[in-house]
Amino acid sequence: MATDATTTKEIAGIYHPGSTHMVGDGFPVRNLFPSNDLDRAVDPFLMLDYAGPRYFASTDHPRGVGEHPHRGFETVTIMYEGAVAHRDSAGNAGVIGPGDVQWMTAASGVVHEEMHEAQWAKQGGTFRAIQLWVNLPQAHKMSSPRYQTLLNADIPAVALGHGAGTLRVIAGTFQGHQGPARTVTPVELYDLQLSAGARVELMLPEGHSASVFVLEGRISVNGAAAAGEADLVVTKRQGSLLVLEASQDSRLLLMSGQPLEEPIARYGPFVMNTKAELVQAVEDYQAGRMGHLS
Repeated sequence: MATDATTTKEIAGIYHPGSTHMVGDGFPVRNLFPSNDLDRAVDPFLMLDYAGPRYFASTDHPRGVGEHPHRGFETVTIMYEGAVAHRDSAGNAGVIGPGDVQWMTAASGVVHEEMHEAQWAKQGGTFRAIQLWVNLPQAHKMSSPRYQTLLNADIPAVALGHGAGTLRVIAGTFQGHQGPARTVTPVELYDLQLSAGARVELMLPEGHSASVFVLEGRISVNGAAAAGEADLVVTKRQGSLLVLEASQDSRLLLMSGQPLEEPIARYGPFVMNTKAELVQAVEDYQAGRMGHLS
């Protein structure tokens, strides 16, 4: 594959977690954005929280985060270790474990809770997950909510050449393999495991945002300085080629998407286009128009 400099994505920056905090009592997270002020650079993605890895002792009272609302975007939860039970005001419920992904389109509004799954909580163990928020375009922010459980068995795992590792296609396509996630706008979401010494070339849609998060190991992207555990490598939009080189066995999440180029107005669990829409979201939640959990 050609590596012409005109097609190679330049590196915009390498970022460390901008904040560390607990979400509820079950999700110890390191935030990469928005804490690093990357809204435009990572558009259409809004938030990346890396939860764990953290050991939780056994308990009969599952930890997590109780009832809370969302409007205007999608939450994507990728499980690596542990198990999460979800239920929401639209009547959806499910459990995801290692390798599984939950893709919840909050859209016009949903109330949900995310807890450590009861049986896993009783056993205790190491918990590790990523939650990614994907923005919705203005025309879809008030559409009907949707919930997708993407099981590990349904996510294509593609062997990379020369023993370089594997790439799981959560969303988008790779070498003819289609990810199971139904997305509102074009998104490529890949879960990669690379072997030490691996070199992998990936072609992404021209002009899309692209970033690589390192869960473990050490990599270089397009020859830039090495990035290690919990680092985020963000590229510029121009170009399409990413060259990943791993100096250690590494686990990565690659995110690429078509920028929305729309105004972003945030208030807690709501992401809209204007302040007036945020005020309406708060009023709708308080009036019960997003529902409640029984």
